[in-house]
Parts: sequence; C-alpha cells; structure tokens
Amino acid sequence: MQLLQDTLTFTRYGFVVFQWFRASGAMANASPDLDNAEAQRQLNNNNRPISSGFWETECTSSKLFECSRIKALADERDAVQKKTFTKWVNSHLSRVSCRISDLYNDLKDGYMLTRLLEVLSGELLPRPTRGRMRIHCLENVDKALQFLKEQRVHLENVGSHDIVDGNHRLTLGLMWTIILRFQIQVIKIETEDNRETRSAKDALLLWCQMKTAGYPEVNIQNFTTCWRDGLAFNALIHRHRPDLIEFHKLTRSNATHNLQQAFNIAEQNLGLTKLLDPEDVNTENPDEKSIITYVVSYYHYFSKMKALIVEGKRVGKVLDNCIEAEKIVNRYEALASDLLDWIEKTIAVISNQKFANSLTGVQQQLQAFTTYCTIEKPIKFQEKGNLEVLLFTIQSKLRANNQKPYVPHDGKLISDINKAWERLEKAEHERGVALRKELIRQEKLELLAQRFDHKTTMRQAWLNENQRLVSQDNFGYDLPAVEAAMKKHEAIEADIASYEERIGVVVELSGEIETEGYYDIRRILARKENILGQWGLLKELVAGRRTRLEKNLALQKTFQDMVYMIDWMEDTQVQLLSKDFGKHLLEVDDLLQKHSLQEADIAVQAERVETLNTAALKFTTIEGYQPCDPQVICNRVNHVSSCLEELKQLAVKRHAELEESRQLWAFFQELEESEAWIREKSSILGAQGFGKDLSSVLKLLQKHKTLAGELLAHRSLLQNTMKRGKQILSEKSFGTAGIQERIMEVKSEWKRLEDQAAQRLGHLQEALNFFQFSTETDDLVAWLQDAYRLVSSEDFGHDEYSTQSLLKKHRGVSEAVDKHRMHVVTLRKHMVALPLRYREQEEVQVRMGEVEQLYTEVIEVAVLRQQWLHDALAVYRMFSEVNACELWIDEKEQWLDKMEIPERLEDVEVVSHRFESLDQEMNSLMGRILDVNQIVQQLLDGGHPSSTEVRGCQDHLNSRWNSIVELVEQKKDQLHSMVRLQNYLLECAEIKSQIQDKRKAIDATQYMGSDLGGVMALQRRLSTMEGALSVLEPKLLHLQVRKYNL
Repeated sequence: MQLLQDTLTFTRYGFVVFQWFRASGAMANASPDLDNAEAQRQLNNNNRPISSGFWETECTSSKLFECSRIKALADERDAVQKKTFTKWVNSHLSRVSCRISDLYNDLKDGYMLTRLLEVLSGELLPRPTRGRMRIHCLENVDKALQFLKEQRVHLENVGSHDIVDGNHRLTLGLMWTIILRFQIQVIKIETEDNRETRSAKDALLLWCQMKTAGYPEVNIQNFTTCWRDGLAFNALIHRHRPDLIEFHKLTRSNATHNLQQAFNIAEQNLGLTKLLDPEDVNTENPDEKSIITYVVSYYHYFSKMKALIVEGKRVGKVLDNCIEAEKIVNRYEALASDLLDWIEKTIAVISNQKFANSLTGVQQQLQAFTTYCTIEKPIKFQEKGNLEVLLFTIQSKLRANNQKPYVPHDGKLISDINKAWERLEKAEHERGVALRKELIRQEKLELLAQRFDHKTTMRQAWLNENQRLVSQDNFGYDLPAVEAAMKKHEAIEADIASYEERIGVVVELSGEIETEGYYDIRRILARKENILGQWGLLKELVAGRRTRLEKNLALQKTFQDMVYMIDWMEDTQVQLLSKDFGKHLLEVDDLLQKHSLQEADIAVQAERVETLNTAALKFTTIEGYQPCDPQVICNRVNHVSSCLEELKQLAVKRHAELEESRQLWAFFQELEESEAWIREKSSILGAQGFGKDLSSVLKLLQKHKTLAGELLAHRSLLQNTMKRGKQILSEKSFGTAGIQERIMEVKSEWKRLEDQAAQRLGHLQEALNFFQFSTETDDLVAWLQDAYRLVSSEDFGHDEYSTQSLLKKHRGVSEAVDKHRMHVVTLRKHMVALPLRYREQEEVQVRMGEVEQLYTEVIEVAVLRQQWLHDALAVYRMFSEVNACELWIDEKEQWLDKMEIPERLEDVEVVSHRFESLDQEMNSLMGRILDVNQIVQQLLDGGHPSSTEVRGCQDHLNSRWNSIVELVEQKKDQLHSMVRLQNYLLECAEIKSQIQDKRKAIDATQYMGSDLGGVMALQRRLSTMEGALSVLEPKLLHLQVRKYNL
C-alpha cells in the first residue's frame, strides 16, 4: 500500500515537469521554469501522507535548480516582449475602445482575447460567458483558442488553464503565435525570379533589405543587432516619406537619437503605435520578436498607402431646408456683424490716447466723450438686446422644423458679442481715466509756464548790470597795481560762477515744460535761448578781461626777473677773472670742480635768460591788445643777451687754463704710482716659494695668473702715461723740466719685472706636473684597495634576493675595474713625461710598481668571486621554489582533509568548479617541480659542495607531490559518486512534479460545464493527459533501474 502511495505521488509530481518540457518544445520563447508560487500551492494542496521535511527538501532543490538556469538576459527579454505585445494589443483594441494594462492579468478572463481576435480576423466570435469565476474564464479562453485552431493555427501544449493561471511564458508564446498568423504570415514578397521566399519572416527580411538598399551603413541581415543603431528604421521611413527625415544628417554613433527620431515620426506622422523605446533596441542583444512585431506595422502601413485610392468628395448637400435656414440666419449674421464692426470701430476711436495739446482742447475732448456715453452708447446697447431676441427666434423655428440647431460662426456668438461689449466698456473706462489725467497735466503745465516767465525777467536784469561792469579796463603800470587789479577781477568771477546755478534752474524749467509737450513751447524756448546767449556773452567778456590782466601781469614779472639776472651775471664775472690755477693735483681738481659748477649755473641761467627773452618778445608780436610799447621790450632783451655772452667767453677761457695745469700734475703723480707698483710686485715675486703639494701649487699658479693679468692691465696704463708725457713735452707747457729722465727710469724697472714673472711661471708648471702625478697615484691606489675589499668579501647572501643584489653589485665593480685599466696606462705615461729631477726619485718608481701589481690582484679575485656568487644563486633559487611548492601542497592537503562531500546538488557543483580550478593549479605546479628537478641535476653535475642536501630536498618534494595527487583523485571519485546520486534524486523530483500537475488538471475537470462543448473539451484534455502519462511510464522504469545501480 505504501509503495502504491509513493508511486502516485511521484506520478503527480512528474506530470508537472513533463508539462514544462512539452511547453518548451512548442513555444520558441517558452522557459523551462514554472511559476514558483503555483508549484508551491500544488505541493501544499496534496493530501497524501508524505513527510513534510522530505517535500520541503525536494521543493528547495527544484527551485534552486530552476533559478540556476534563469539568466538576467532572459528576464530582460521577457520584459521587452511583454511591453511590446501590450502596446501591440492596445493598438488594435483601440478600434473597439478597449485597452489592457497588464498582458498577463487582463487576458485571464478571455474577454480581451476574444475582442482582439475579432478585430484581427474581422469575424464575429461566440459571445463570452458572463461571470468572473475561473470556470467562466476557462470557457472564454477556450472559445478563443478553438477559433485559432479553426483558423489552422497550431497551438501545441497551450491550454486555457495556462492563460487563466497567468503563465508568463505561455502567454507570450500565444501572443507571438497570433502575431505570426494575422500580421506576419500574410507577407508575400516576390523575388527577381518570381519565386516566393520560404517563410514569412524571410519575406519580411527581404522586404526590409529591398527598401533599404542603397542607404549607407544600413545592412539588414537579421532582426536583432542590425536595427540597434536606428538607421534601418529611419531608412524605411525615408524611402516612403523622404520629406519627414534628413537621412544624410544621421550618424551611426548617435543610436539613441536615431531610434527616438524614427519612433516619434512614425507615431506622429504615420500613426504607428510606438511599440518600442530606444533602450529596448539599443542593447547588446535586442529581442528579435519585439523588433519583428514593430517592423510588421511599417510593412502594413506602407503597403496600404500604395493601395489607397483617393476618393472624390461627396457633393450634393443642397437641400431646400438648408437654403431656407441660411436665409433665416443671414439677418442675424448681418446685424451681428454690424454691431461687432461698430464696437471695434468705437474701441479703436476711444482707445486712441492722442489728446489736444492745450488745456482748452482737452476740456473739449472730455465734453465729447461725455456726449458719447449718454447718447450714442445706449442706442447700441438696445440693438444688442434685440440681437439676442432674434437668435432665440431662429432656434425656435429650427426646433419646430426638426432641424439641427443653429450655431453662429466663430466670433458671432452671443458670448462673442458680450466679450466685445466688455472690451468696449473696458476701453471706455480707460478713455475716461486718461482724459482726466491729461486735464490735470495741462493745468500743471500752465503753472510751470508762469513760473518760468517770472524767473527769466529777474535773470535778464542781473546779466545786463554785470556786462556793463566787466567792460572797463583800469589795470595800472607796475607789478603791485596789476596784482591788485587781478584780485578784484577774481572776486567778480566768483560772483558770476555762483550765479550759474540760477541760470541752470531756468534751463531745467524749460526742459520740463518741453518734455511735457507745452503748446506754447516756442516762446519758452526763445526766452531760454536769449538768457543763455546773454550768459555766454557775459562769460566771454569776463574771460577776455582776465586774458588782458594776465598779459599785463606776465610782462611785469618778466621785467622783474631780467633785473635779478643782470645782478647775478656781474657777481659771476668777478670770480672768473681770478689767476689762481693750483699748486698740486688735488688743488687743481678742486678748482676744476668749482669751475664746473659755475659753468653749470651759467648754462642754467642761460636757458632762463633765453626763456625770459622769448617770453618778453612774445608781447611784441601780440595782435590786438598790447600791455607795453614793443621798442621798450626789445631794448631790455638786447641788454640781457650781451651780458650773458660776455660771461660765457670768460668761463671758457678759465676752464682751458685749469685743464692744462691738471694734465701736468696728473702726469707726475701717475709716474710715481707706477714706480711704487713695480717695486711692490718685484718684492712679491722674489719672496714666494713653489709649494709643498698640489693644492698649494694650484693656489700659487692662480695668484701668478692674477699677477700676470695685473701686469697686462698695468702695461696699457703705463703706455698711456708715457704718451701723455711726450704730448706735454711737445706742447712745451710750463713745468716740463726732468720729464724725459723720469720716463726712461720707469721703462727699465718694468723690463726687469716682466723677466722675473716669466721665470717663476716655468718653475710653478714643473711643480704642478709632479704633484698631479702623486695625487693621481694616491687616488688610484685608494680606489683599487676599496675594490679589492669588495671583490674579496666572503658574503654570498642569505637568500635568492640578497645573492642577486650582491651579483649585480659585483658586476658593477667588475665593469669599473675594467674601465680603470686606462687610468693605469695613463699614469705610466704621466710618469715618463715628468721633468728629470722629479722622474729619477726612488719614491716615484716604487709607487708606480705598487699600482700595477694591485690592479692585477683585483682582476683575479673579481673573476673568482663571480663564479661563487652564480653557484650560491642557483642553490637559493632551488630552495625558494621548493618552499613555494611545499606551501601550496600544505594548503591544498589541509583543504582536502577538512572538505566533506556535500549532499545538495548546488553545493556539489560549487565543489566541482573548485576542483576544476585545482586541476589548473596542479598543472602549473607540476611545471615548477620539473624545473626544480632540472636545477638539482645541474647542481649535481657541477659537483656543488651541498649536493647531499640538495638531493634530499628534491626527494622530499617529489614524495609530497605524489601524495597530493593520490588524495585529489580520491576526493574526485567521491564527488562524482555524489553528483550521480543528486542527479537521480533531481530526475525523481521532476517526474513527481509532472505527475502532480496532471493530477491537479484532472481534479479541475470536475468544475467544467455539463453541456456538449464542455464534455467534448473535457474528453480532449483527458485524452491528451492519457498520452502524456503513457510517456512517463518508461521514465519511471528507467529510474528504478538506476536506483539498483546506485
């Protein structure tokens, strides 16, 4: 009994899995998973005595297995298909004023599915059954599926319960089947050889290729990636409607813009529903079915566009009743037009804000506006009321004749007339307000004009009085009198300047009146110009009087400065006539400096005299008013010029005499300085030695070089001094006795100094060569000793890195030793080139031999140390590689010892993946172990001193490797056994799920109707289930055989 119970349970559970396999084979987009909530509900409804823990384990394994097969890309594709199919359904349901929001939920009751099929097929389907129960929904969906079968639509493994239950994948599959049947299957494209393509999809693809042929960067080979950049959609639209798209401006890199433009134009200009969004297409893997669905709408639209024939407009609406109705309306429209025209004209008149530019004119316009408001407007208001009565009469007659009510044209409705009347009243109100404001403004202007007239009268009297005052000239004939007249004039100017603000008030008043547009503005402007003219004349008179005063004042000041200049020139002449020329060079220089200051003063005063003369002579050439007689001015200028010329001649003569005296005394002083300098340098050259080492010799050479430069510089100075002495002798000036003897003595002393300097330079050069040789010898010996200590070191490193570092340093030292070979050879040549008294010294010969012997020893020790470092590096590399391999083996042995084979299939797969990674790591490690064995063999062949230790390390590593290989193989066998067991349990769970699903479907048949259609449907479903169960029997037998094997 228990065995039968378990068998039935497995049968029910397996039926669900079977249904899933069958649906995945029928639908191209069906997924192998079931709704998790539905599967859980089926398990919970099972009333068989099955252990709760067992089924929880089985359900968890089933969910994890299904989840591992679902990828993010599949979910995204389903979402895009759902959105596209929903928009496609709504585009057809809009013909019957229907709409769906959720594709899975809104198709459950079968009503929307029936309406969609009616729209697509043009046929009338059986009326859907009313009610919201599951049985009603199943019946409605079954009617729609039955209609599809009658249309020869193959629906394998799709039942009404799948749609009612909201199975996502089967619902999408059904919608794709409908699209194929009613949208894509009708596509027929004839090729060049008049043969049809193999399928509707190929025909659609060929149509797209034909329409986009010749477009750059458009090559349609599929319905996925070829549409991603948006150029294909734009090319289809541009082929049929080139006026909508500028295809040459599109670029392939701007895919989102291309897609958005094509979708928007198709929706706005072609009326095609926007089934896709740019982000649905511009992805790595666009959904093929969604793109086909959208492209099909392009095909049908452009196909119908060619087939449509523009029908002629229907004419013949002339009916007697319409003519009579028009006559009745004509009167209303004429009266309405007249009233509206009057309103518009009146608004245009009263909206004009141009008023009379006078107080009287504005008062007259206000009186005319009052007449309009009290007489003309009430008459038109009465006409407006009569028009409303006429419209009511027209509507009553049309209603009595059973005719359509009359609606006046736009702009002639009663509401339009009322709005126009409201605008009239608004313009009337604005007109009244504006007239009152203008009246107030004109009154203010009259007051401003009166104030302006009063102020201009006062300003006119003041200007006349001041013009009379500044026309008088009484300045005086000397500087104090002219200065007093100037102060009085400045007081008059200050009074006039303070009055300028009052003139500005008059100008501001006239500007304000002119801005406000006063009617008598010409008179106002004329009076303002008269005031401004007299004000300008007054300022010109004041400026002219000031100019005359300034001329008088400037002339009197110039005369005063001339008097002061003549007194100064008389005092300076007394100083220039002195006979004191100095008794030594310092005194002569002092006299020359004082004379230079006097000459500078004379030059400055000469410029001042020139300035005074020029300023005075200007008064002789002035046209018009002249402050003095020109002849008086010319006499004074000539007197000042003659005094200045006499003073300049005396200064030149005095300067020449002082210069001759200075040359003589300067020559004697330079001779004395040269003799003292020669004696000083001669004593320096005789007192210095030749140095004790290289640095001292270099310092002495530097000092001698400085001395040679001083000799060269002083030679030119001495030559110049001799030339000046000869020049003095040739001129035969006073005090030239003894000059020739002094010149000859200085020349002989200079010759002895040059010979002494050349001899000392030779001795210093020989000392420099000897000390340079000693220094180079000491440096080379010190460097070779340091190199010997480096290459003779017993440090060969404690690991691979330190040994590599030492080897690198040793190579650098070896290269440096090779480079110093040339230094040894150069040093030998330098010794041979030394002077004889230095070269024959015993110390020189001994030091040279020591250098050559030390260099040879360094080269021999360096070669030996390099070989030792190479051997140590090979050993350290071998040990480092062995340690790394053993660490990896220790880590993997610990992991394998602690690892337990899991019982869950997901965990087993994870462990399997880790073993795959372990195989790759072991292959890599095997190559490293082979490299270690090769290194060990090379060390043994070379007779390394640590051969025993190296051989033991190699044997230990090989044994560890063999043990880890055996352990891995053992764990792999255990893992493969567990995988087979888990796969067997999973297959049992899948078959059990299929059987449970079929059991549930059988239980649901008891709610079907008792009519003939229901019975026939039940019979078909039972026969289908019987065939499915017969397929499960071999699978159950196969599971039993595998159980015994396990």
